[in-house]
Amino acid sequence: MESNNKIKIRSPSKLKPIFLWLLSSLVVALIAISFSSTSTKTNHFKTLLLKLTFSSHHTRLLGFLFPSQNHIQTLTPNPISISPYCVLWMAPFLSGGGYSSEAWSYILSLHQHMKNPRFKLGIEQHGDLESIEFWEGLPPHIKKLAFELHNTECRMNETIVVCHSEPGAWYPPLFQTFPCPPTGYGEFVYTIGRTMFETDRLNSEHVRRCNQMDFVWVPTEFHVSTFVKSGVEPSKVVKIVQPIDVSFFDPLKHKPFDLPSMGKLVLGRAKSRKEFVFLSVFKWEYRKGWDVLLRAYLKEFSMTDGVALYLLTNPYHSDGDFGNKIVEFVEDCGIEKPPNTWPPIYVIDTHIAQVDLPRVYAAADAFVLPSRGEGWGRPLVEAMAMSLPVIGTNWSGPTEYLTDENSYPLPVDRMSEVMEGAFRGHLWAEPGVDQLGVLMRHVVSNPEEARGKGRKAREDMISRFSPEIVAGIVTHHIQHILGNK
Repeated sequence: MESNNKIKIRSPSKLKPIFLWLLSSLVVALIAISFSSTSTKTNHFKTLLLKLTFSSHHTRLLGFLFPSQNHIQTLTPNPISISPYCVLWMAPFLSGGGYSSEAWSYILSLHQHMKNPRFKLGIEQHGDLESIEFWEGLPPHIKKLAFELHNTECRMNETIVVCHSEPGAWYPPLFQTFPCPPTGYGEFVYTIGRTMFETDRLNSEHVRRCNQMDFVWVPTEFHVSTFVKSGVEPSKVVKIVQPIDVSFFDPLKHKPFDLPSMGKLVLGRAKSRKEFVFLSVFKWEYRKGWDVLLRAYLKEFSMTDGVALYLLTNPYHSDGDFGNKIVEFVEDCGIEKPPNTWPPIYVIDTHIAQVDLPRVYAAADAFVLPSRGEGWGRPLVEAMAMSLPVIGTNWSGPTEYLTDENSYPLPVDRMSEVMEGAFRGHLWAEPGVDQLGVLMRHVVSNPEEARGKGRKAREDMISRFSPEIVAGIVTHHIQHILGNK
């Protein structure tokens, strides 16, 4: 490893993508300045400012490339550690998606629970677009921490880079994002990829990118197996489970939302008396099994059963007209309408701030997500931490934590081929529609048993995936590899 003052300047061909990023940052700055001259600050303007604030890529890159030229900012030291070693965690911290929430769960766990670490912690936006709604919904203490960690000084020959995103975002990225690691491979202490997939394999390009990393962190035994079988070097693959903030997702701390006032009734009729509430949280895509859920629910229940299904969802490469999508599905699915009409289905498609999310879970009696594949399944573990009985597909990521004692694992009918997208030709699960209907009916008919499983679910989240537990796992691995340096 070369010393910090003897880093070789890259050839013009390798510097080209870096200078493209410098140029793009300057363009963003100019656009933001032009917008600031107007009196109306739209969400678009706010997003540009957010991107500019947390995407100081030019400063970070110049600091890495020319460390002797004082391009690194004069910053407040990170209070986590005075060690020279730095872990630069690069992830879509501002997107609000699955990788975003997972990355924040690690950062918060490490910030709160690291004991005598040999490294300090920094963050950098990478891998996805910024969401002003997500940022504005974060608690003030997390926003403050984001500024502090973004300003951590990291020097190349003292830095472990964690690329927390799908491998297509890794250096060189296949789409527009700040590259990770920022200047390519071989010049940092270690480079670690953190990723996961929802199918039975990786494609050859992702395998190649994983093998460029020193280590690849995956969340479950399912992923250890699929990555190694796909061709990732076994010595590189390390299981690092996800943390769940069991203090934040605590049913004793949150009052339930009034779901009927939030949801749009798209099928059936509202009832005056209290209903048994099924909740599902997902982005609207085929993988999430919304069609399986609707089919099972409509086959099993009618208006007289006193149940309601609430879908908290958002668009995923589609428009947001979920009501019409559901009505069209019902018209085409071939299920006979009950004499006393359909059971009610509500859609919640407005943004729910992160600070309010536990209140949504608190308003439900059970959680259900019959997805075809999950990397981890954050809504499932959030619901489990909130002591809800959970029905989830017994395949892929959730097999790490679903048991017969703490949940209702949904059997898989068969494996099916992915028909479109980047994973076309891969396999994922087809959950059983009839089995799902039986389990949903069972939960309604056996409320005491269901509540008992919910209590056990929370106990398991605390004992296996609490921030303190996972912070210890991450810290141990990082300090182990530093010890071997």
